Amino acid sequence: MLYTVGEMAKKLNIAPSTLRYYDKEGLLPFVERSDGGMRMFKDDDLELLLIIDCLKKTGMSIKEIKTFMDLVQQGDDSINQRLEMFQKQCKAVELQLAQLQDTLDILKYKRWYYETAKAMGATAVPRAMKTEDVPEDIRPYKEKYEKRRNPSK
Repeated sequence: MLYTVGEMAKKLNIAPSTLRYYDKEGLLPFVERSDGGMRMFKDDDLELLLIIDCLKKTGMSIKEIKTFMDLVQQGDDSINQRLEMFQKQCKAVELQLAQLQDTLDILKYKRWYYETAKAMGATAVPRAMKTEDVPEDIRPYKEKYEKRRNPSK
């Protein structure tokens, strides 16, 4: 079955203009065109489009994705290079996840902090609390936050 840009964009949950941009940047050399010049996508194109979307979400640049797509076009001779690219992106995403987890932990602590301050009517109350007085599930977040706030302690 063939799909228009709009139909394929809907399948991918992205804007049609994104697919047009990808094509303009050379990421879609596999896309067929109708006699009238319209881009026509096949069911098989979906796999590569999902990979492009995934790589973009990891923060990979369009230039790097283009390099990947060029390697795909080379076939099995480029397996090692493609594997290296995915290994590098996995490490980058793992780092992003760790950074996001750290951010989430601080947000959870500060949410508790302000919920407590609101209930007590003052920010001085949670600020003055000793770690053992903080709810057990919040303590790791408080400790992490305190270490970031006062690295010399």
